[in-house]
Amino acid sequence: MIIDRLYEAVKEKGFVCVGLDSHLDYIPNYIKQKYEKISDIIFEYNKEIIDATSDIVAIYKPQIAYYEANGLEGLIAYQRTLRYLKEKGLLSIGDVKRSDIASTAKEYARAHFKGEFEADFITLNPYMGMDSITPYLDYLKTGEKGVFVLLRTSNEGAKDIECLEYQDEPLYFKVGDELKKFADSLTSECGYSPLGYVVGATHSQEAKKIRERYKNIFFLLPGYGAQGAKAEDIRTYLNDFNGGVVNSSRGIIKYYQKFEDGEERFAHYTREAVLNMRKDIYGK
Repeated sequence: MIIDRLYEAVKEKGFVCVGLDSHLDYIPNYIKQKYEKISDIIFEYNKEIIDATSDIVAIYKPQIAYYEANGLEGLIAYQRTLRYLKEKGLLSIGDVKRSDIASTAKEYARAHFKGEFEADFITLNPYMGMDSITPYLDYLKTGEKGVFVLLRTSNEGAKDIECLEYQDEPLYFKVGDELKKFADSLTSECGYSPLGYVVGATHSQEAKKIRERYKNIFFLLPGYGAQGAKAEDIRTYLNDFNGGVVNSSRGIIKYYQKFEDGEERFAHYTREAVLNMRKDIYGK
């Protein structure tokens, strides 16, 4: 199953997920000067990041908004990036955060689990209700696809809905409990389900409660780096440094900009950013 592949990738390479939030402003000038088409520029940037880190990164997460913002050229780069990851035998998360009624969700599932935008995992938003999630389950039952569903996100606005009190506890626990019914029916050999949760790693007071409540749920943990999540909080969400992947986007893909020779040593500094992140979270 796909979740077993991810579990083994984390076991072998570590828990880092590189977020490919590939804004044109982040891309080294030598790449921009080499290519004319935006699709080539973005793809080459992604390719260099992937090639520099693929042995120490468990999974890559292109965030589709950065590609949609560049129109068809951007979506071509998104498609080429996903295809390249697949050709290299690497895992991908299409960060699309879809949420819609069942008939529309069925088409989103087809769009992102088959065809030109096919990814191994995608992200979903459950706050329209469970019928916005169920159309994806048939793909999960094949064992070949997975989803990460928003549970407790790291943004300030999470308090507006996710953290509202529901029966003496935050609403996100109600959502998590309902999703867990699906997840438990899909548990794989590694002990986790291909239905995982997105949990912002910036909430230290909630980390222990969330992990204890959802012991067999695989987490996608954004918030490290630019958003300020601390290594000790992330260690709480992980199970012996597995059971989750920790995303960093700008902290890795822009890291080279900190150095005078950053552009000429772009691959070196990108890899260094991943190694620094691993060392910080492992604590050694």
